[in-house]
Amino acid sequence: MNTEPIITKESGLDVAPLRTQFPILQTKAHGQPLVYLDNAATTQKPQRVIDALTRYYETQNANIHRGVYDLSQTATALYEQTRERVRQFIHAADRREIIFTRGTTESINLVAACWGRAHFKPGDEILVSRMEHHSNIVPWQMICQQTGAVLKVIPFNERGALDLAAFHKLLGSRTKFISIVQVSNALGTVNPVAEIIVAAHAVGVKVLVDGAQWVAHGRTDVQKLDADFYAFSGHKIYGPTGIGVLYGKLPLLEAMPPYQGGGDMIASVTFEKTTYAAPPSKFEAGTPHIAGVVGLAEALDFVSDTGLDRIAAHEADLLAYGTRRLAEVPGLRLIGTSAHKAGVLSFLLEAPPIASLDVGTKLDLAGVAVRTGHHCCQPTMEQFGISGTTRASLAAYNTTGDIDRLVESLQVIVAEAHSRVTAAGRAPAVDAAYPEASAATPTAAAAELAEAFEFLGDWKDRYQFLIELGERLPPLPAGSKTEANRVHGCQSTVHLVARVKPGTDDTLEFLADSDADIVRGLIGLLEKLFSGQRPGEILGFDVEAFFTQIGLDQHLSMTRRNGLHGMVQRIRLQARQAVAARVRAGTEGGEGR
Repeated sequence: MNTEPIITKESGLDVAPLRTQFPILQTKAHGQPLVYLDNAATTQKPQRVIDALTRYYETQNANIHRGVYDLSQTATALYEQTRERVRQFIHAADRREIIFTRGTTESINLVAACWGRAHFKPGDEILVSRMEHHSNIVPWQMICQQTGAVLKVIPFNERGALDLAAFHKLLGSRTKFISIVQVSNALGTVNPVAEIIVAAHAVGVKVLVDGAQWVAHGRTDVQKLDADFYAFSGHKIYGPTGIGVLYGKLPLLEAMPPYQGGGDMIASVTFEKTTYAAPPSKFEAGTPHIAGVVGLAEALDFVSDTGLDRIAAHEADLLAYGTRRLAEVPGLRLIGTSAHKAGVLSFLLEAPPIASLDVGTKLDLAGVAVRTGHHCCQPTMEQFGISGTTRASLAAYNTTGDIDRLVESLQVIVAEAHSRVTAAGRAPAVDAAYPEASAATPTAAAAELAEAFEFLGDWKDRYQFLIELGERLPPLPAGSKTEANRVHGCQSTVHLVARVKPGTDDTLEFLADSDADIVRGLIGLLEKLFSGQRPGEILGFDVEAFFTQIGLDQHLSMTRRNGLHGMVQRIRLQARQAVAARVRAGTEGGEGR
């Protein structure tokens, strides 16, 4: 297994010394050297960025734009120097065109709220693409609801490339605004934003470009691009979280109303009238993320010193290598194969089918960090008829060794799945049966499970315990896998059926199933806690505290937690209904108490 960093000869980027600048890349995950391939979600931070944040808080911390004392003047200078640094980095014409936000999401919301409210009227059309991140869909839906404007969607083809013919047909007399992603975080598609802007401007339409997935991977020149607005996030370009940038052409910013009211965005305030400051102050109400701004400057310097052209060439080499290597994994299908792609490899394991949630969990145990799910791009997933993918995304510090670890781990996962399928094919069919109570009460069952988890120790052993629980689940009849029995909010597909046990009036039992092994394990956990128990006991048991007690909350993503919560809520609903039915029966029979 090749885990050594390499020099990418085509790009000339020496990755080995570059990696030493990132402390987290020297750590381990579950005893394995960390392979970090979730860069589309957030990049890791070089030591120089970490040092800049520490230095600011240790020696430079003060509020800005207000104090006459030295520390405040120093902090203000750092803040405004970063504004100029961003201007240079994206080649804006004027530093006043640079607004600091919390990230791309807030930048888009700012434009939708401020420019949109001032300009949209009923019947106006806003164009977005079907491959947009939710943060470039929801704000426009919200402003459409407020103004009567209409959201129109530019489709893409089966390879994940934007349908430009459809775009030109949609672009018409009613079009008022276009908001388009430069690089899809789910597919890696690089969109022809320059061509879109030219076409839009020819008919007087303004354009916002979501550059979150681009700025760390290629040169950005907003003047050459002629974008009206451009947004990106610091944490995707090796900088801190919670800091972002909105670029806007100065005349547009000057004409826009402010986004929020508060300190530092005013020229004067009386109870009769407030006069707003000029951009960029008008859009930066309150105390900003000063340390984040300072860290962003250092991150941009890191990228510039490394060389954007070398980074782009290196990542292109890795993308080509990763595409070739993933083709060696049996049953793997890439999602997003546009001719113009950035370093994103989204895929499914289909033969045998393995849920992306399971793939991500098993890769984590092998020390490989990837992202699974819909990547905040549910309309994109819907077009492919899938709920989500496994996504490996690349950065300057990744190597062919990282990709080799990914591929070799995937090959093991597929081989193990084939073995399970073969064994299942030999196993005799088992009739469906609702599980009996595992203990006298949920509290007693929880005590037994907590003892087992404490004995198991680390997550790898606990994960295996959950998998074995899932393997012992009684089958859920195919006829029960209906939409009515579907538990929504789960990253995987889950169906759950609960009932009052025949012959009793106070015992609840349930069956459930999922297409993900880890979720089946969680179902097994819930069955041990609740199946065969009295509804009142179920409702009185603090399951969230139990999950915290056994450390489960530390290893569940928010989507998995939402799915687990959804299953618990479904069981509690059935318990409440059983209690209510018993009360009604007692009242009707004259025995209510």
